[in-house]
Amino acid sequence: MDNGVFNIILDYINIVFFVFTVVLFTFFTLMGYLSTRNSLHYKDKNSFGDLSKVMASPLAPSITIIAPAYNEEMTIVENIRSLLSLKYVDYEVMVVNDGSKDDTMQKMIDAYDLEKIEQRIDPNWKSKPIRGIYKSKHRSFAKLTVIDKENGGKSDALNTGMYLSTNQYVGCIDVDCLLLPDALLHVVKSFYQQTEKRVIAVGGVIRVANSCVINGGALEQINLPENLLAKFQLLEYTRSFLLGRMAFGWLDSLLIISGAFGFFDREIALAVGGYDTNTVGEDMEIIFRMRRYMVENKLPHTIEYIPDPLCWTEVPESRKILINQRDRWSRGNLETLYTHKEMFFNPKYGRLGLLSYPYWFFYEWLAPLLEFFGFFSIILFYYLGIINLPFFIAITSVIYMYSIMFSLYAILWEVFSYNQYNKTTDILKLIGCALIEPFIFHPIVVFAAVRGNYKKLFKIKSGWGTITRKGFAKAT
Repeated sequence: MDNGVFNIILDYINIVFFVFTVVLFTFFTLMGYLSTRNSLHYKDKNSFGDLSKVMASPLAPSITIIAPAYNEEMTIVENIRSLLSLKYVDYEVMVVNDGSKDDTMQKMIDAYDLEKIEQRIDPNWKSKPIRGIYKSKHRSFAKLTVIDKENGGKSDALNTGMYLSTNQYVGCIDVDCLLLPDALLHVVKSFYQQTEKRVIAVGGVIRVANSCVINGGALEQINLPENLLAKFQLLEYTRSFLLGRMAFGWLDSLLIISGAFGFFDREIALAVGGYDTNTVGEDMEIIFRMRRYMVENKLPHTIEYIPDPLCWTEVPESRKILINQRDRWSRGNLETLYTHKEMFFNPKYGRLGLLSYPYWFFYEWLAPLLEFFGFFSIILFYYLGIINLPFFIAITSVIYMYSIMFSLYAILWEVFSYNQYNKTTDILKLIGCALIEPFIFHPIVVFAAVRGNYKKLFKIKSGWGTITRKGFAKAT
């Protein structure tokens, strides 16, 4: 290969790097601007009005909180206690024991004095067999219903709860999540704030509960996680939820609600067939299907997003468990994008097809693959002597500095808006994490994404994986 061809390849690589960088910077700058506008609008809109009136209103809708449980013996009693202490009148807590192999079921029976009840179940309902339905003997736990069924996965458990519920709205959460007492009041208000469009789902920010103090099902003290991986995830969640999803919420283009905290219009969720049991990305896929259903039937709709710190969950502190989790997320992402590929740049779906789907395709799915293979390509090009090293170092430095700036803005916005971590040392630690994240945490996430895509593309069987819970810290 002569020098002319080398120069052409080099120029092409430089142009691609430059264009990619400009597009990336423009997109994330716009995202920061839109998320800030949406957050300010939300705080202004909710600065007046009394949430307690929602609780007292006879028109307040009924809600069922569905919490699948699989091998959650360490935290199940505490988590249920938290769910039963929510400030709302007409709601039910439905815990679906999805064939746990530990003492999850027995701990619930003992703690809440459960007894089996008779209830008619449609034999044609598509889910794993239900072994029993339990209610407490005590009136103080009247809101609690426990479903014991054979293992069928999270989607199957959620569908079972959705079918057995008779309430207008269903909340699908992870059982290890801790909801703050007024969470349902915010959710109901979000469902009823729109007048021209039907709110088909409400999602919210997920906060990291590692190292926080939980007592009697209540969040007593908010602490910065002690584990380094948990700190990185806290920073990542702050960027993703407070900036990313708030921006898409402002554009009415949300295509995902976290499985840890998602509330749905039960009628629409059942109309599209509930959760897909053949994917590990069920929380994303059901939103795609619900939005497609509404668009294709020409029904005005929207999805509301709550930035208030209402839901707290434990994140992985082990690198192995973290990789398994992100591996599963990437497989679910690819499955959902492939299932709904008709939306790709399809003007029929408006901003969902022209903006949201391309974002998930190029940034969430394709970008990690490009990063992974690009790393080895750069080594090869350097070995062949066809890379402009000064240009590469300069543009890499610019990208690094911009990523740091975006993370620092997320930290700043968290301090300005909700200020959950009000110690100066905590903020300095988060800033330190932002500086080293691209070298420590980000490569792990990229590797997990590549592994997940490899498994999916080459049809290597892999399910949800196992997540070991440490349990919340308790007050002493």
